[in-house]
Amino acid sequence: MNVKLILRITGVSLLVEAGALLFPLGVSLYYHEDPVPFLLTICILLAVGLGPALLLRPQRHFFTRDGFFTVGLIWVLMSLFGALPFWFCGQFGNYVDCVFECVSGFTTTGSSILPAVEGLPYGQLFWRSFTHWLGGMGVLVFTTAILSSLGISSNFLIRAESPGPVKSKLVPRASQSSKILYAIYLSLTVIQVLLLRLTGMPWFDSLVNSFGTAGTGGFSVKNTSIGAYGNPAAEIIMTVFMLLFSINFAMYFLLLCGKLKQVLRSDELRFFLGVVAFSIVAITINIAPTFAHLGDAVRAAAFQVASIISTSGFSSVDFDLWPEFSKMLLVVLMLVGACAGSTGGGIKCSRILLLLRSARREIHSIIHPRSVSVVRLDGEPVGEDTLRTTHCYFIIYLFTVFVAAIIVGLDDFSFGSTMTAVITCISNVGPGLETVGPMGNFSAFSDLSKVVLSFCMIAGRLEMFPIFVLFSRNAWKKS
Repeated sequence: MNVKLILRITGVSLLVEAGALLFPLGVSLYYHEDPVPFLLTICILLAVGLGPALLLRPQRHFFTRDGFFTVGLIWVLMSLFGALPFWFCGQFGNYVDCVFECVSGFTTTGSSILPAVEGLPYGQLFWRSFTHWLGGMGVLVFTTAILSSLGISSNFLIRAESPGPVKSKLVPRASQSSKILYAIYLSLTVIQVLLLRLTGMPWFDSLVNSFGTAGTGGFSVKNTSIGAYGNPAAEIIMTVFMLLFSINFAMYFLLLCGKLKQVLRSDELRFFLGVVAFSIVAITINIAPTFAHLGDAVRAAAFQVASIISTSGFSSVDFDLWPEFSKMLLVVLMLVGACAGSTGGGIKCSRILLLLRSARREIHSIIHPRSVSVVRLDGEPVGEDTLRTTHCYFIIYLFTVFVAAIIVGLDDFSFGSTMTAVITCISNVGPGLETVGPMGNFSAFSDLSKVVLSFCMIAGRLEMFPIFVLFSRNAWKKS
């Protein structure tokens, strides 16, 4: 293991976090709030990160194990340090609550321990939502641009942090791919901010809600989330953009290159849109009797389907009051999640497709033992290594859900609250059902449960493997 290089990359990432904190610091100064929580955190990050980033001169050899280990380490450290502004502001119960809130932000989960958010200072609200935007595309996607200037190959970092089983760079150089992705990401965010402002939403609210939408996070500055605005136009805009940020960003690059046919041939995109359309229709039919107008039912169903499958976690209504069929369908969408290569969480539509097609192949081989069949995605054969990794991911995912649910079950909440709390955290969705429903929060859980759920959020955001590599005993060996 290249310890010096890992420390240097970690130091650079902490300096990036210190730079990011300048934005909420500016917001605090603009609204004449106490800037000390952000100033203290920036000083601590500079003190910890400057040495490893500038002084170490390691060898530049970097391998897969090092990449996965580094990604897991950086996400844990950035969450621990990113929680300090919450701790210093004195608005949270204890440091565990601060870490839970920060992990939820960076992993774009949106689960909160705060019973009410409208009393928080603007700087703290901005930092909560800004962590969504930073974590949505991936902190290390931005860091790769810096690493390239240091002469360090970042391919293994992108592989470890990229969401989905199939990784494809847009252009040969990883740093160029990072710049293209962030350009698309920033452009869509700016467009949404302007559109929300046109609906009458205040500038600050438009900005932080766009951060939450872009990162598919879900932190809101209102206690009742988006439903507090009573703004149908804003709900429609956010519905569209939640779906846009759920699609593989490579599709937008292909569109810019004029390759529409290649986009339309995407199996994952067709599967994703099909699931969205079916869910909206099914839930609309199910909840229509509870609404005065069919249009309101369609809008509510579309918003919540987009919010849950994108793993954004915003709410326009209290869907915990909906019929059981609609609630169960939303839980299924939590598990399915968005597309690979997007800012969304969940298992990912591409993995669901691969699992279904692998199952179909096995059934076919039982019926026709001598036949040879190949699993394909987008018309191309999928390698056995990719299928094996997908199956392994699914097993680890389910194992983590069950173990976490058993530990969280010590708090003695209902089965629905316990299980959906774990599922919504590991899928990076935000709200669950009952106690952790759209009008609830996670404040009642014990510190042990909050630590376990924080682990689930990071594991889910990093596609399981990096965080388990970090805690593997063999990964700490130098050989």
